[in-house]
Amino acid sequence: MIDRSDRAEILGELNPGLRVPTLVLDDGRPLGESGAILGYLARGTEFWPEESYEHAQTLQWMFFEQYSHEPHIAVARFWAHAGIAPGDEERAAKLRAGAAALDAMEHHLATRQFFVSECYTIADIALYAYTHVAPEGGFALEPYPAIRAWMERVAAQPNHIPITA
Repeated sequence: MIDRSDRAEILGELNPGLRVPTLVLDDGRPLGESGAILGYLARGTEFWPEESYEHAQTLQWMFFEQYSHEPHIAVARFWAHAGIAPGDEERAAKLRAGAAALDAMEHHLATRQFFVSECYTIADIALYAYTHVAPEGGFALEPYPAIRAWMERVAAQPNHIPITA
């Protein structure tokens, strides 16, 4: 994750962004970006709503995860695990932006069981990934009762595997 010197060699023909995750399908075709992979794997299942508005809401929350959540919560966690010490202002900015994402999630979940149409979808999977380990990046989850209850519901889903497994 830190030494990316061999990324072009390993992923160059598979993922133009040279990022993980990258999925190689059984027929050899590659697919990059976590949201695209989730969408591909969920198509035709109960995790990917067919109704147009619910489908769009799922995308909305997946975009939120990529632009408002992951860049702050996951990065702060990565810094902690990698032993990277950013400047005080940079760390404070990540914590503020991550808290804003958690606030938005808390507000939405205050009256809902899951992010879209009271159904467990790939939006929940995408947002759960780094939310449930947010304390590792310095984000306290105690002020977020709706998020904590939602995380319990997600963890209770069949075949749940935490990121720490």
